[in-house]
Amino acid sequence: MTVIESYLGELRSRLDGPASAKRDLLREARDGLNDAADAYRDGGWSEHDAQRRAVADFGPVHLIARDYQAELGMHSGTRTLWKLILGVPLMQLAWELARKWTFGEWSQLAPAPGWYKYIAQFTHGSVFIVPVLGVIALVSMRWLSRRMDGTRLVKTAGVLIGEAVGLNLLSVGLLVIATGVIDASRLFLSVPCGLLMILWVVVSVRLALLARRSWRSCATIVA
Repeated sequence: MTVIESYLGELRSRLDGPASAKRDLLREARDGLNDAADAYRDGGWSEHDAQRRAVADFGPVHLIARDYQAELGMHSGTRTLWKLILGVPLMQLAWELARKWTFGEWSQLAPAPGWYKYIAQFTHGSVFIVPVLGVIALVSMRWLSRRMDGTRLVKTAGVLIGEAVGLNLLSVGLLVIATGVIDASRLFLSVPCGLLMILWVVVSVRLALLARRSWRSCATIVA
């Protein structure tokens, strides 16, 4: 294995994040290293020494991995926020349309306990609050990117993403549990409504897992 490939292999092992973004970063690193090695070879250095000097100029692998990991964390966080901003309102809209077209008005159901109405209002309010938090997080990340280094920025982004995703998961979880307690059939007013409710839960859990990946990126940077 060449010096450059050995360096890239170690760098790859230190990175955690989306495969496509990780691949792009490593490709850029390889191109830069090969260009530097070519310049040294043109200057009369041997192949091994040219690659060794190119790697030395590029920087210690642990420092480069730290910067690359911050970039991967931001990439992952931004993708999660966009899924949150667009996905949560679309899921709510799709469920409401399915309910109207395949079931009808809420008046067909028996009256719910008073406490359930507060949970329903909290969930419906979260549908609007969560995307707003997502937008605030995106704007904050862009603003902070000019004022923070990559490591601090990705840690802050992890907190913002966690708050938005956590609120969405909490609201969906409370609604499902509360509805199951009073009348589980309300979760499946119709086949489309039932499928969309299951999909909403799956999407919410998936977003939580993506947010966890951002937190793991922070831990990787610290390590």
